[in-house]
Amino acid sequence: MKIIKVAEPAPEAARLRKANAIQDLLMEDTKAIMKSVAEHGDLAVLDYTAKFDGVRLNSIVVTEQEMKQAYSQVTKEQVRIVRAMKVQLAKSEMAVLKRLKGIAISSNGVRIDRMIKPVASVGCYIPSGRARYPSTAVMCAVPAKAAGVKRIVAISPPRKDGSIDPLTLVAADMCGVDEFYKAGGAQGIAALTYGTESVKPVSKIVGPGGMFVTAAKLIASSTVSIDMVAGPTELLVYADTTADPRLVAVDLVSQAEHSIDTICGLVTNSEKLASHVQRQIQLMVEKITRSDIVKSSLQNNGFVAICKNESACVEFVNEFAPEHLEIMCKNANAVAKKIESAGLVLIGPYAPSSASDYSFGSNHVLPTLGFGKSRASLSVLDFIKIVNKVKVSKEGLAKVGKSIKEMASAEGLLNHYEAVRARKNEE
Repeated sequence: MKIIKVAEPAPEAARLRKANAIQDLLMEDTKAIMKSVAEHGDLAVLDYTAKFDGVRLNSIVVTEQEMKQAYSQVTKEQVRIVRAMKVQLAKSEMAVLKRLKGIAISSNGVRIDRMIKPVASVGCYIPSGRARYPSTAVMCAVPAKAAGVKRIVAISPPRKDGSIDPLTLVAADMCGVDEFYKAGGAQGIAALTYGTESVKPVSKIVGPGGMFVTAAKLIASSTVSIDMVAGPTELLVYADTTADPRLVAVDLVSQAEHSIDTICGLVTNSEKLASHVQRQIQLMVEKITRSDIVKSSLQNNGFVAICKNESACVEFVNEFAPEHLEIMCKNANAVAKKIESAGLVLIGPYAPSSASDYSFGSNHVLPTLGFGKSRASLSVLDFIKIVNKVKVSKEGLAKVGKSIKEMASAEGLLNHYEAVRARKNEE
């Protein structure tokens, strides 16, 4: 992990962000893949699957038989845990949805009802590769189901034998996924966006993925709605001298094991803590599973930002806008109130980001690449539309008539007012 002595917090955080931006060449390569899928459908998806995933499939459809077989390949305990995750997350999502129902405003002859309507169909991207992510199937499908989405589709890259991880299939089925396809990367996103012979296009695409998937979602957003930029995972830990360096180290390692392009950093005002954390990482990294991924991730993207004081640390965090932020310091609650930009804020020594990936009831699909400045986690809100139903009495329209006339005149749209005046029976 590189050491950065931070003199100007915001510019330094912005510099780090710029270094991890999606490159133009990647965008061009992704466009070419998606254009091919748009033109050639399933054939292109199958060809790219053979090229990138190393398996030649006859079909990208997960059959009913494959779904049934998946249940025989998982344990009862795994099914129990998936069910518990589903229940915990659904409880959280339904609490949000309940707050939005029944909202109505009546004033001066105008009544507005805020109607909750689900998105028609969604496509959920479930990553795969050197790890499996049944938990992401839960995180994507549960809020969609809570919202009342009628058609929930999932896609995921196949394994070398042409199958999908059985626990991922089981989790998707348990959480309400209607269709599952063996398609990953940009070609999978393209299938959801433009449709193929096997896949009908969806209204919205959600879920995390690597840089190719992230680039593909950005390109897709000109055609179909997307949830957010949710690329390779990020963790920033803000810690002071009161933090346990071992806990900081193990949390950084736990996120670094996702992939070699994970971004993990420590922000602190203590050089002593920084030194202790680095030493702890050195001690543990040779003894852990996925050591090669962790070492590559931390070497290429890991950093320790040493700032002069707490205020500078907070400024750095807010500019960096991490996906996950852990706060382990004195007066952690007070510090958390100063955080304006983070996908998820975890407070204190007993809230590791790894646990939030599974069992807290929060969603682990979160904004990356600095988009924590403008949004937070995936939720039921991503799967609904709030539609205004407006009913107006004749008297209510008359009361706003003068205002409409003035604004229509100011904007040079005089026929706007004529539509109002016609209802007043004026000559």
